[in-house]
Amino acid sequence: MAPRPVIIDCDPGQDDAVALLMALASPESLKVLGITCVAGNVPLDLTGRNARRICELAGQPDIPVFAGCPRPMLLPLTTAEAIHGKTGLDGANLPEPTMELQDRHAVDFIIDTCLSANDGEITICTLGPMTNLAVAFVKAPQIAGKIKEIVFMGGAVLGPGNRTPSAEFNIMTDPHAAQVVMEAGPHLVMFGLDVTHRVLTTPSRLEAITRIGSPVSEAVTGMLTFYDKNDPERYGERGGPLHDPCVIAWLLQSDLFGGKHVHLTVETGSPLTIGQTVADWWGVQNGEPNVIVMDRVNSDGFYKLLVDRLARL
Repeated sequence: MAPRPVIIDCDPGQDDAVALLMALASPESLKVLGITCVAGNVPLDLTGRNARRICELAGQPDIPVFAGCPRPMLLPLTTAEAIHGKTGLDGANLPEPTMELQDRHAVDFIIDTCLSANDGEITICTLGPMTNLAVAFVKAPQIAGKIKEIVFMGGAVLGPGNRTPSAEFNIMTDPHAAQVVMEAGPHLVMFGLDVTHRVLTTPSRLEAITRIGSPVSEAVTGMLTFYDKNDPERYGERGGPLHDPCVIAWLLQSDLFGGKHVHLTVETGSPLTIGQTVADWWGVQNGEPNVIVMDRVNSDGFYKLLVDRLARL
């Protein structure tokens, strides 16, 4: 079977970096057409820089990287240096990239790539705020028919948020973009905090990555050591959640996860709950299901897959 063509839209961020490494280590399954960057965990100049650093770490400087939107559609930008450090990849000692950003805007790359594809061919992975993708839908809504599915990390349905009491960071950063994407038409698969908080980088899992003994594993160990906030009261055991790699893991081995097809919308009006992902979990409003919300994961199988892919690089 030919590898699945994917565009990865991201805001690296340590967990984005690990997701990118997993994808780049899996050419038999995923054909990475390009990496598009958005402001989120850190500002746009750093997310574009970090994506290129990761491509070079993986030995793949030929992957095109595009800079996109520097701020959300309507709200001011809020970033997360408190979690990811001032560079976004704190913990890894990576050199400055030598590869250049592409001249095209990320939104135009998304549009052009989709329009040149067959119907239902492109998979888009969004690992950060959905600004780039939403602007692409606003500018060229006809791309919806070219997209096989949108697989995204964001939101929280069955539990609290991590940016506000009700909202997860990626969705809260640009809730209006997220709602545009929810209404755009393509099939959607959501990896929110309900599942990502179950894939914790425990000390034994981190040690398995370290034992790979490569420059990639050294960088990942450093990033995850910095990123690990060790909050057993929140997560149930020691270790930090590895959010974004869940998207790539599902594309590689979907049977690691389980979820439910529901109607989902994003709150954009309430000052109290803006950014909340509202799922009609029991079908009480009879809305047409538009998102598969993942809420179950084989975490040991996830980390086995992760170690296997990192060891390839």
